[in-house]
Amino acid sequence: MASTSSFAPPKLAEFILTERLGSGTYATVYKAYRKGDSREVVAVKVVGKKTLNKASTENLLTEIEILKTVRHPHIVQLKDFQWDADNIYLILEWCSGGDLSRFIRSRRILPERVARRFLQQIACALQFLNERNISHLDLKPQNILLSGSVLKLADFGFAQYMSPWDEQSVLRGSPLYMAPEMVCRRQYDSRVDLWSVGVILYEALFGRAPFASRSYSELEEKIRSNQPIELPPGARVSKDCRDLLLRLLERNPDARITFAEFFTHPFVDLEHMPSAKSLVKAKELVLQAVQKDQEGERSAALSLYCSALEHFVPAIHCKNNIHSHILQYVSRAEELKALVDSDNRLSFEEAQTSRDILREMSRNQPRLLAALDMASTAIAKVIMGNSLMMSLL
Repeated sequence: MASTSSFAPPKLAEFILTERLGSGTYATVYKAYRKGDSREVVAVKVVGKKTLNKASTENLLTEIEILKTVRHPHIVQLKDFQWDADNIYLILEWCSGGDLSRFIRSRRILPERVARRFLQQIACALQFLNERNISHLDLKPQNILLSGSVLKLADFGFAQYMSPWDEQSVLRGSPLYMAPEMVCRRQYDSRVDLWSVGVILYEALFGRAPFASRSYSELEEKIRSNQPIELPPGARVSKDCRDLLLRLLERNPDARITFAEFFTHPFVDLEHMPSAKSLVKAKELVLQAVQKDQEGERSAALSLYCSALEHFVPAIHCKNNIHSHILQYVSRAEELKALVDSDNRLSFEEAQTSRDILREMSRNQPRLLAALDMASTAIAKVIMGNSLMMSLL
């Protein structure tokens, strides 16, 4: 069923393999089309049986086992796997946007807002894997694919089932993204993935990895050093972003940020990341807000409106035809803010605009004002067709 010619891709009964997308020690990846009316586009990872040793065979079997069981919007889907006398074939979801490494190189650096959106998607996938005791162990921009504006973790060739107390010492992954404990061949655990995330975020923001080197020996020397990681001189990133970077890139794994801390870090903020669930959460909160509003419970209604807006903002990125409705909620929330403050003895008539009142109240309700400001800014960008993410993609 397969052709072993070095000049032509293998032949599969159900697919037509076309251009070669990339190759490594054990595998070559091709773009392919499913035969028949659907003409579905897929990626086919071809692994030559003769190239496999015992360790790589075990890695491949684990990769297939993991991908067969996981289904997540930010993890590349394994559609099928086949084999013949010469090769093993992994039929994978097609991602048309290439990999994150190419995306970063084409733009040199990414704005913090875009890097954060990407980081949220990576964190969402890692949370899913962490709950199932799966460690990727080879996180790098080349193994993160884009499908539109959606990131998907790929290449689970080094992935392992690892409980939090499991430790290994086998060298896995790419040196530039390896945690120090792995490079130094010490015992390591799933926390190495957090270090790799830090390197990816650093590279996205500054255009190079923190240990960019001209040779492996120079790279190893930098990684083995006890010097703390420093951001480039003049780096302009938010306080939360800086805090997360330095906690991810902590050389000592015992002092490194934990998975639980990472998932709840304010820069990651998984609760408010753009997703299909954002709109559902926002609608639920709005219904509660409207009910409280009708019952005359202004403070409760205001809090619910603002909580809803915190979910509507990411929802805009997934569905941009809802901004007119959100503008109504922003307007009503501003009115309620003024009325609530008026109830608290601030004269509504003396203020020039409701925005003046919002500013005055910000000392006591900073989160609510921030939600309104964030919503207003995001909605304005959508209305003007100036979405930063869409312009980049």
